[in-house]
Amino acid sequence: MKKFNFRKVLDGLTASSPGGSAGGGGAGGGSAHPGGTAGAAGTPREEIQETLTSDYFQICKTVRHGFPYLPTALAFDPVQKILAIGTRTGAIRILGRPGVDCYCQHESGAAVLQLQFLINEGALVSACADDTLHLWNLRQKRPAILHSLKFNRERITYCHLPFQSKWLYVGTERGNTHIVNIESFILSGYVIMWNKAIELSTKTHPGPVVHLSDSPRDEGKLLIGYENGTVVFWDLRSKRADLRAYYDEAIHSVAWHHEGKQFMCSHSDGSLTLWNLKSPNRPFQTTIPHGKIQRDGKKPESCKPILKVEYKTCKNSEPFVIFSGGLSYDKACRRPSLTIMHGKAITVLEMDHPIVDFLTLCETPYPNEFQEPYAVVVLLEKDLIVVDLTQSNFPIFENPYPIDIHESPVTCTEYFADCPPDLIPVLYSVGAKHKKQGYSNKEWPISGGAWNLGAQTYPEIIITGHADGSVKFWDASAITLQMLYKLKTSKVFEKQKSGEGKATAEIVEEDPFAVQMMYWCPESRIFCVAGVSAYVVIYRFSKHEVNTEIASLEVRLQYEVEDIITPEPEIIPQFPDASSQLPSLKSLSGSTNTVACEGMMKDSIPCLSVKTRPVRMPPGYQADLVIQLVWVDGEPPQQITSLAVNSAYGLVAFGNCNGLAVVDFMQKTVLLSMGTLELYGSSDPYQRQPRSPRKSKQFAADNFCMRGLSNFYPDLTKRIRTSYQSLTELSDSPVSLELERCKSPTSVKGSRKLSLPTDLKTDLDHVNGHCTSPTSQSCSSGKRLSSADVSKANRRGPGRPPFRKAQSAACMEISLPVTTEGYISRRAMLQQLHGISSFSHDERHCTAHTWMNKENRENSFSRSRSSSVSSIDRDSKEAITALYFMESFARKNDSAVSPCLWVGTGLGMVLILSLNLPASDDLRQSEPVMVSPSGTVLTLKGAVLTFACLDCTGTLIHPPYEVWRDPHSADDGEKTRKRKLVMHSPSSSQDMGDHQFAVICSEKQAKVFSLPSQTCLYVHNITETSFLLQADVVTLCNSVCLACFCANGHIMTLSLPSLRPLLDINYLPVTDMRIARTFCFSNEGQALYLSSPTEIQRLTYSQEMCDNLQDMLGDLFTPVETPEAQNRGFLKGLFGGSGQAFDREELFGEATAGKASRSLAQHIPGSGGIEGVRGAAGGVIGDLTRARIALDERGQKLGELDERTASMMASAEAFSKHAHEVMLKYKDKKWYQF
Repeated sequence: MKKFNFRKVLDGLTASSPGGSAGGGGAGGGSAHPGGTAGAAGTPREEIQETLTSDYFQICKTVRHGFPYLPTALAFDPVQKILAIGTRTGAIRILGRPGVDCYCQHESGAAVLQLQFLINEGALVSACADDTLHLWNLRQKRPAILHSLKFNRERITYCHLPFQSKWLYVGTERGNTHIVNIESFILSGYVIMWNKAIELSTKTHPGPVVHLSDSPRDEGKLLIGYENGTVVFWDLRSKRADLRAYYDEAIHSVAWHHEGKQFMCSHSDGSLTLWNLKSPNRPFQTTIPHGKIQRDGKKPESCKPILKVEYKTCKNSEPFVIFSGGLSYDKACRRPSLTIMHGKAITVLEMDHPIVDFLTLCETPYPNEFQEPYAVVVLLEKDLIVVDLTQSNFPIFENPYPIDIHESPVTCTEYFADCPPDLIPVLYSVGAKHKKQGYSNKEWPISGGAWNLGAQTYPEIIITGHADGSVKFWDASAITLQMLYKLKTSKVFEKQKSGEGKATAEIVEEDPFAVQMMYWCPESRIFCVAGVSAYVVIYRFSKHEVNTEIASLEVRLQYEVEDIITPEPEIIPQFPDASSQLPSLKSLSGSTNTVACEGMMKDSIPCLSVKTRPVRMPPGYQADLVIQLVWVDGEPPQQITSLAVNSAYGLVAFGNCNGLAVVDFMQKTVLLSMGTLELYGSSDPYQRQPRSPRKSKQFAADNFCMRGLSNFYPDLTKRIRTSYQSLTELSDSPVSLELERCKSPTSVKGSRKLSLPTDLKTDLDHVNGHCTSPTSQSCSSGKRLSSADVSKANRRGPGRPPFRKAQSAACMEISLPVTTEGYISRRAMLQQLHGISSFSHDERHCTAHTWMNKENRENSFSRSRSSSVSSIDRDSKEAITALYFMESFARKNDSAVSPCLWVGTGLGMVLILSLNLPASDDLRQSEPVMVSPSGTVLTLKGAVLTFACLDCTGTLIHPPYEVWRDPHSADDGEKTRKRKLVMHSPSSSQDMGDHQFAVICSEKQAKVFSLPSQTCLYVHNITETSFLLQADVVTLCNSVCLACFCANGHIMTLSLPSLRPLLDINYLPVTDMRIARTFCFSNEGQALYLSSPTEIQRLTYSQEMCDNLQDMLGDLFTPVETPEAQNRGFLKGLFGGSGQAFDREELFGEATAGKASRSLAQHIPGSGGIEGVRGAAGGVIGDLTRARIALDERGQKLGELDERTASMMASAEAFSKHAHEVMLKYKDKKWYQF
């Protein structure tokens, strides 16, 4: 059956309609087909069969890596050997062996106060700050809440669950103790009231319950610790206090000796008290471990509180007393510490961060046996440490989890799925040489759970850039994360000495080496970093150590535009000839770094100093070239907004809001350094006139007012600026508009954001006079200062920070207060996206955004405090927002592909530059590369985000690359030196056809152009009310699609080349800047973002991976037999108390204790495990998973029934046997023989 080609029908329709043709570079594509996909007139071609449909897409979170953010609680199951960490945001992370890492979240978001495992039962109890208890089922890969119990009248302060008990003790702020049945999650009627526990003669309230524990010797006795220093030993059977102990200082924690005859308390004065149950009147031992002993024999001076103490016994050595805190007050600068007392030896372990909690890991789960501690898990605010207690020097274990992601704050991320398989072992081999030494030689003790590789086999690598200049490569294969290699980019620069900031012309006061952008070519192993101090470093990978000097170049990238109303335009050539440009540009690299004297303008000096001496470079990534932007006429270089590298061409391109630079990193020369406007030449649709920075003209305000805004909108410009007309309504009276905009930003309420094209880069402030402060001085009409004069005045302003207002990718728009519906444009965000400080020329004060991980800075959007047009006018330039090297058709009449550089700007303009490379590889090192304009200009709405090229079959064409070879290999033969280039992808290695599809996506829309005709075939307006933060062309299921992440939280995918919507889900609200800055897509349906300053959240938008996710996740619960209790012996059983005869069910059950008050707590049934299925289940797979969970739960109940039946049968057999023995014994005896 012949396929009906609907697009050809559309082509016929649109060819006859006005505006339907996308000729002239496709400028009319957006207006011809608003709001969807459409065809445009062009050469009829056979429709490409697209294989992707909406059935291929589904979004779910896969796994979370990193350290739990803001931890609050810690628990450990000594039989299952899994660890749980609760956080202030209501999250729980459960960790086992490497690969077993589970993230759960309380829906309420309330902080987790305490965690308690049901040891070896596959369940966990969490107590939250909203006074709710939750029971989690861990017998499934995605834990879910089975029951919840909400306390209405009392605040929960402490919980205790005895080993192998189903009754949970809950202490409250009022001092009462309640008992909860774990199986039904219902309160028992048994309550220990605070006024019954303390003596009647006591006149004060004992305070909240801070400790609960049953006696190791007798389970029928409960030790209750109150905050004010009272300890009550409560007999559960007789419902009375056996004994009470009082101490002057507040209690923080209590710990038992395993024999149950002694217990130890830690107090707020830094003291430890040891109590004996036989003499509770006073402690028989009181020590202040870190207190100074007074000469006159008085009590040692008080210390800081000991927040927690653990008392663990050993069979063959002295007991361990381990506590946190308790340091002397006179050492204020000492770091938080953990103290280990073993016999007479006292060891203080200093920590890098405050201690949140710690737990001692012991060989036995039974509290009445010798504990035999072997390790201490210490939970810090930003780290997790495990100390080996079996060695005298207490070394720490090497942590196998990726919890050091936040070692320095993460500033950017890159994600590479399905990368070359040889990269991971190579990176691991060079990274392993830099690992720290001195770890314990024993295996990591948290080894519970089970994990296998699953069906996903392709290698994945995540790269994180950090504020200290470091870059980390991570193996992310099979939803795990393991550190491979760490690169320190700051090593190429000289260290900054204190007080040198001004002299060295830094533009950022903190973190001058922060990584802003990264570009990695996995095939050629070329790695490129753009730093916050306006520099680019190119790295090559080598397995050999070298000692060499670092090559460096300096680039001037500054450009100013005269007002379009100038009567004396100074025309420059359309595009300077590349050959004539080269000598002068080469001389830039040799310019000397002359620091200007006090009071003089800084010029031609970079922000940082590259090391000039030979540097030792270990195996791995070695710096090949450093490119720095320099100060120009007292203006600091602007930060880099786009970056691209191509190893086959040997070129790196980068741009900022001033312009574009192209550097040949093979010959170490600058090929191009031009302002954005110069790139247009005669193709500039705005017809802006360049000017000399030294000249300026003055015009009367009246003249400008009479002109209005319409004169600056020629027909072509009006068409181009359709993107912004939906965002703004230009007033007929520019005077009133500008007067309003000159007011204080605090007075502009509910105002709209205004877009201005670059040709309005006139000093609009001369309408209302020059306004030097947006909040105070009134505007004086009449004569205005020239922009040069103003900039000079501002340069020399007292107290001005060394950083001008940073530009973003869409800095044409004026920044006004953000609307309640979200950010209408990226401009309010991109300063933080690039981690840029914010400074307005019209302000004397600076609002700086640094990379410091402070919550108020990380979780908030920053915007310019100035709403005056003058500051925007002087600073706003057309930023370079996207760059892409490609073999493509540069012009309409091209018959063959050639090397090109695609350039996208913040105004939605797309320029194509032709690259003329030497014909042979032999001439590449000597012949210059020529860069020339093609004259092609395409347009889109909003700032350009990404490019891609498809061949005539719709297959993605990968940019050419050079196959990696070791630059410092010992084998220096001819074959090794010769470069091996791969010019296009293997999938399109046959005839590439006579045309290509160019895919271009901006923050507002996506377009597909046919090349070389430059016909706009398809256009899709992605969003009108919001804007895209990230867009990438990715491969999925051997096909290709466009993946987009919108600022309103939507994740979308579009088919290629037809731009049909395949997925659109409101999934991830952009709650803070971190998500916007770090979100990135990768191939095979993978994506990630930084969910907190310490954690990476990975997600998938592939239905196939969602279906297979259950098999890839680790099992938290594995069947393990509970170890048998030690034989207590006859005498211990006879005199050791009646713990074995204690029946909690009889005491706390409804029959004896009655029902608790309904108003005291409310039972909330949980999702029963189905919640864990929802994210990963769809269709039949979901039904099967639910059925499997139901079967598991049924099997569990049947298993319990089997165990009970077997136990009853065993006890019946034992009874029958004993009865038979008694019968045989007395069968033949007479009555008088008894």
